[in-house]
Amino acid sequence: MAKKSIIFQGTGRRKKSIARVSLSEGNGEITVNGKKLDEYFGTEILKVIVKQPLTVTNTVEKYNVNCKVVGGGFTGQAGAIRHGIARALNEANSEFRPILKSNGFLTRDPRMKERKKYGLKKARKAPQFSKR
Repeated sequence: MAKKSIIFQGTGRRKKSIARVSLSEGNGEITVNGKKLDEYFGTEILKVIVKQPLTVTNTVEKYNVNCKVVGGGFTGQAGAIRHGIARALNEANSEFRPILKSNGFLTRDPRMKERKKYGLKKARKAPQFSKR
């Protein structure tokens, strides 16, 4: 029977995006929805956001990251993956917690889209006022 590597899991959320992240011991490959990180995210900033928890804890070459992410746009998905990686790293080694916490990677970003109200065009935009 083949020996299985230890897998650590974390769930990350941001805006409408939800990411299920699994960390396994490896050489630093990151896959998102079956694609490599470079194929999935076009801009360099989003790739940096995803890798932030790994670079802060100096574990870029130590773990392989496999993500399944749904909902939202690319920026929200990158933030959700970052949150999930940070949670999985915290599960893998509890010594990383102060580093991840001080950088704000374990905190769920509470900012969400505000709901539309009746009588208005959007959440706060009112129809144009005319006196006559």
